[in-house]
Amino acid sequence: MDIFSQNLRKRAEELSVSHAEIARRADLSERRYGNYVSGRREPDLATLVRIAQVLETTPNALLGFTSGAWLVY
Repeated sequence: MDIFSQNLRKRAEELSVSHAEIARRADLSERRYGNYVSGRREPDLATLVRIAQVLETTPNALLGFTSGAWLVY
């Protein structure tokens, strides 16, 4: 499981909110949100932002980026 799907599960647990409720609040189908939670799919940017708002966090936090952690190539 990738870091994004792990963070979705962790944040939902912290907020005591079901995946179905997160999907509803983010205006997504349960199946679509379930694909993100399982790691089968990744959301587009607009969807990522909506999910982050529902989970009261940031897209960067969901993606596993912490302050000061930058990728350099």
